[in-house]
Amino acid sequence: MNFANNYVSEITELFKAHANPRNALPMKKYMKDLFEFYGIKTPERDELCKSYLKKENLPPVNQLNKIVKMFWALPQREFQYYAMRLTHKQLNHLEEDFIDLFEFMITNKSWWDTVDFIASNLVGGHFKKHSKLIIPKSQLWLESNNIWLQRTSLLFQLKYKSKTDTGILFNNIKHLSKSEEFFIRKAIGWSLREYSKTDPAAVLKFVTANELSNLSKKEALRLIR
Repeated sequence: MNFANNYVSEITELFKAHANPRNALPMKKYMKDLFEFYGIKTPERDELCKSYLKKENLPPVNQLNKIVKMFWALPQREFQYYAMRLTHKQLNHLEEDFIDLFEFMITNKSWWDTVDFIASNLVGGHFKKHSKLIIPKSQLWLESNNIWLQRTSLLFQLKYKSKTDTGILFNNIKHLSKSEEFFIRKAIGWSLREYSKTDPAAVLKFVTANELSNLSKKEALRLIR
């Protein structure tokens, strides 16, 4: 077997050995029965994987794309969670074109539990390093009709704080403000609420001046009023 196959097999055996059927069913129910689970909760999974995520044990970057896609093909959701953590550990070493891998992760087996981490940690971090991607990719995602790419365009600056580009944030929100999708309306409110921790006056002014759904407004102003 090649490196990627060996690596994925090793993690697979690790997770199988620590499967907990009693946890698996409620975890599956919480995710609307969309995915299978081994029943390994986050604290235990973090402990199990700690040694694999140490710098000296990370796989070569040139194997990462293949490894992530192999994990994404497996049915248990813990594999996707692990793939995200693994990618995050390598983030500073990824070239510009790894945005294609993030798009794959966002648009396959899509749900909030993966997309929100990918948006705010992987895409957000990648755009800080490769800022020339921000405007063209944002525009493509806004016009994609894929709600998870659209949600990513709203959430990638979630951790930027004072470095937030409000022109991009507000433009992306305006583009999607008429959406009736719950996950878009919620993301609009979340992105504004997070920025309100940095500049509440700007958020209040924007919400007052623009037509947003009641859900988006409620979420946006939660820390202001």
